[in-house]
Amino acid sequence: MQSPTDARSDRSGIQNLDPQLGQHEYSETVLRKSGGNPLVTTVPESPPPHKGRSPRPFLLAGLGVMVVLGLGYHWWQYASTHEETDNATVTSHLHPVSTRIPGTVQQVLVVDNQLVHQGQVLVRLDRRDYVLKLQQAQTELEMLRRQAQTAQIRVHLSGQNATAAVTQVRGLHGSITAALEGAAAAVREAEAGIPKAQALLAEAEANLEKARLDYERFRSLFQSGAIARQQLETAQQVYEVAQGERVAQMEGVRQAQAKLTQAQQRVVTYEAGLQYAQGSFQLANAKQLQTAIDRSDWLRAQAAIAQAEVAVKNAQLQLSYTQVVAPTSGHIGHKAVEPGQQVQVGTPLMALVQSVSWITANFKETQLERMRPGQPVAIHLDSFPNHPFLGHVESVAPASGAQFALLPPDNATGNFTKIVQRIPVKIVFEPESIHGYESVIVPGMSATVSVELR
Repeated sequence: MQSPTDARSDRSGIQNLDPQLGQHEYSETVLRKSGGNPLVTTVPESPPPHKGRSPRPFLLAGLGVMVVLGLGYHWWQYASTHEETDNATVTSHLHPVSTRIPGTVQQVLVVDNQLVHQGQVLVRLDRRDYVLKLQQAQTELEMLRRQAQTAQIRVHLSGQNATAAVTQVRGLHGSITAALEGAAAAVREAEAGIPKAQALLAEAEANLEKARLDYERFRSLFQSGAIARQQLETAQQVYEVAQGERVAQMEGVRQAQAKLTQAQQRVVTYEAGLQYAQGSFQLANAKQLQTAIDRSDWLRAQAAIAQAEVAVKNAQLQLSYTQVVAPTSGHIGHKAVEPGQQVQVGTPLMALVQSVSWITANFKETQLERMRPGQPVAIHLDSFPNHPFLGHVESVAPASGAQFALLPPDNATGNFTKIVQRIPVKIVFEPESIHGYESVIVPGMSATVSVELR
């Protein structure tokens, strides 16, 4: 049997064993040393000296710290030279296609998502009403042109008549004026001849009276036998000559008065002719006024023609609007028109989306300090996660998005809460970056952009 001292030695030996040994290993060791007799207890051998701890954990920890520091430095370097946001979408020109005239849709020549080119006919409206309007405008224009032609002929004829009348009246007026001046001179001459004739008549009457007295005296002398018959006959002849002279001078006075009367009548006649010439001159002036009126009518007809030409052009333009054409090249979207539909002015028919796209990125205002046009941009579209795109900053919006809202914020009233504003930034794709993707990049796609700050 094992003594208590041996048992204590065994327990002491067990306690001195390598603590890394398990209970099973310890039992095997005891049995092996006791010759396989479990009742025999032997003292185990002293364990080997402990080895130093392995440096591998420290190396791994140091390597992890270095990796973390490297990643942190890389992130810091990237964050200090880049500004990134996922508040970005693909944007393009969306052209609303609408009608400019009311009418009935006759044909719809496109379908949704179809590629169309600028000027291509998209929709046709019923054009019969507008054809009639054009024909009516053209008929009105032709009628006005004929009226203007007639007015022009009237202007030409009335102008010629007025010119001829004025020329004729001026010639008549000149001749009558000259004749009137001659008649007036004849009146003055006749008026001057009457006193002369009257003076000659008075002289003839005086001579006649003297001859009568001489004849009576000679007759008395002859009767008394104082003179010879010859002297009486001589006195009688003188008396008869004086009578004839008196008659002649009286005729001269009568002729002078008749000449005056005739001259005065000519003056009256020429004055009447002058008044007629003046009336004719007024008539010629009236013809000139009629010419001016006809010219005014012709000018009015020309203005009416110009207005009718505008009406024809407007009718042609209205007729052309029966064909709704593509304002630019692009894809059809949101088609909302069918044949037979009644449309009014401005009725939206469809939308036309251009193939040219860009990115509208809404950066925080705190991210724009060093952002400038021309800086390169890395673009990631959610629709194409495995294909990176490149672009550059084209421009920065002149105001925040809130300023363009339907109801801009009014911070002058009520309580104020400061909110970081978003500023839209336009980013355009590099052409070689989107080669082959032009037709699949559509407006509204979500994007994440990273701007490299220089």
